[in-house]
Amino acid sequence: MDTRIQFRVDEETKRLAQKMAESQGRTLSDACRDLTEQLADQQRKAVSHDTWLTEQVNLAFDKLDTGGSAFIEHDQAKSRMTERKAKIRGRG
Repeated sequence: MDTRIQFRVDEETKRLAQKMAESQGRTLSDACRDLTEQLADQQRKAVSHDTWLTEQVNLAFDKLDTGGSAFIEHDQAKSRMTERKAKIRGRG
């Protein structure tokens, strides 16, 4: 079921927007619909990423709770990361 969205803008803004849309072979309604669909898609991606991130955090806590985690000192972690970055850069 389609929904109607209404909003108000001044006449000059509407005129200029219509002119730009027409220059692209579209109507102002088409342009507004496209923008709305783009915003909805961005929101879907944000929600999807948030869900993925929550799952990753939960997996990390599960690993911690089951004793599957190993902690290392900060300096050792920095050193490992430097080595890892060097390896990656060496490939490209």
